[in-house]
Amino acid sequence: MVSIAQLRAHLTQILYLREPPHRTALAFAVGAFIAFSPTYGLHTLSVLFCAWAFRLNVVALMAGSLINNPWTVVPILGATLWTGVQLTGLPQVPAMNWADLSAMALYEQVMPYAVPFFLGGFVLSALGAAVSYPIAYVAIVVHRGRQAKTAAERLPPETGVG
Repeated sequence: MVSIAQLRAHLTQILYLREPPHRTALAFAVGAFIAFSPTYGLHTLSVLFCAWAFRLNVVALMAGSLINNPWTVVPILGATLWTGVQLTGLPQVPAMNWADLSAMALYEQVMPYAVPFFLGGFVLSALGAAVSYPIAYVAIVVHRGRQAKTAAERLPPETGVG
């Protein structure tokens, strides 16, 4: 389980990376895309693949993907399905037949939701990436500006003697 302290540590680590803010924010946004993607069970592999294929920072990618965690998975799943149902216009689906819990019956109950789930996941992934990029970029630039100002204030004043 991911704690608030771990998330804060990841975000702090991202803010101190030695790469342009654009690249770090892009990696975070790709991680957010992965967080909302409907490929559950493959998120970590997706992070590692994107880090390798696009040479993005794995820490920033992982931090973005941690938007989807045990505390947020249920709301994300609900929003994913709701968005997909709204986009596809899926009619009211009958209630689950609890008398027949065979694999085939479960498959038949779940299949009407497959296309809306993947469509909703893709839409939320794109939206999550689009929203997270500018937020991450501004946060990184502001933090690095404060860090540079603090470092400049720590320098001893120059003496005019020479």
